[in-house]
Amino acid sequence: MPNAETDPVAQTSAAAVLRGLDALGWREGVSLQIDWRWAGGDLAVLERQAAELVATGPDVLFAQASPSIAALRRNTRSIPIIFTMVTDPAGQAFVNSLNRPGGNATGFSDFDPPIAAKWLAMLTQITPTVARAAVLYNPATALYAGLMMPVIENAAASFAFGVRPASYRDATEIGGVMTELSREQNSGLLVLTDISATVHRDTIVALAAQHRLPTVYFQRAFVAAGGLMSYGIDYADVFRRSATYIDRILRGASAAELPVQRPTKFELVINLKTAKALGVTIGEALLASADEVIE
Repeated sequence: MPNAETDPVAQTSAAAVLRGLDALGWREGVSLQIDWRWAGGDLAVLERQAAELVATGPDVLFAQASPSIAALRRNTRSIPIIFTMVTDPAGQAFVNSLNRPGGNATGFSDFDPPIAAKWLAMLTQITPTVARAAVLYNPATALYAGLMMPVIENAAASFAFGVRPASYRDATEIGGVMTELSREQNSGLLVLTDISATVHRDTIVALAAQHRLPTVYFQRAFVAAGGLMSYGIDYADVFRRSATYIDRILRGASAAELPVQRPTKFELVINLKTAKALGVTIGEALLASADEVIE
């Protein structure tokens, strides 16, 4: 797990995996031994932990996010790996194809191209309307950013919407990115699906509020922390579903033949308190389509 162990969202995800395994007859400490590792967003720690886990010779490895999978695959091409929250696993060469992975890794993707259009549409359904947006990510952890930006740019063309990348390397650079963006009129922000953004969740939300930037996030936790709105997959649902693939591997299935699962359950969350603080009015259609409205 690339998150900090103290992150309540990460703990909810871990609990969802355990519930899924329990429902399939696997109980930690009874019929299943689980060795947990938490990297806290530190890539050097993650790399070391990946080597440690592979060295234990487990029956199956389970990991979240692209940096974790990349680290594990540098250490093994034989132990089965079940991944979750990975964007474009075929584009990143973690699998040969979604239908037939072909190697030792398979799992659950967190991104479907229509999501990009939804993110942009959300920014056009607020007043004042956003006409351009920056896409925030850390290139060290968002290994797939180069694959996602063309998808977002293509979606933007249909809205006559301007987008540009806005990368950062550490928390101190996030403020500079937002300061620069706040100087541009009618600007907003998209926060890319990225483990670094998760680690720096509170910083990003606070700076977006400080600079009065309408921001769309990929996960409900950002909106619960004070962000404006989010559209993305139900994390707990995906982690629970991941248990089915762990179960199948433990019962003899081959990762090479288990197709990568696309996201199936999405949620739109809006924070009206934040909208009021930003001086933003949420369109009635967008508000009516929300799965959750935080007031």
